[in-house]
Amino acid sequence: MTKHYEPELKQEIIRLYLEEGRTMKSLTEEYNLGKGTFRYWLKNSRKECDKNMNGASEELGRLRKQNAELLKENQFLKKAAAFFAKEIE
Repeated sequence: MTKHYEPELKQEIIRLYLEEGRTMKSLTEEYNLGKGTFRYWLKNSRKECDKNMNGASEELGRLRKQNAELLKENQFLKKAAAFFAKEIE
């Protein structure tokens, strides 16, 4: 019979492994997991992280481009404001 583990528990076990340096053996024994199950979760977690990183990289590139465009527009508006201020005087 297949055991069902909640996503929160899976994430916590992966976190213990990655962030706290717990061993695979200690975690599989403590949570009564098969090593294959744990490896599968870890592999899927890494894929999800890679996918999120790719999306974040794309978003970062888009935001940098947008920022550069806004900086150019801002410089133009400053120059235009200075020009029109001189015209009024």
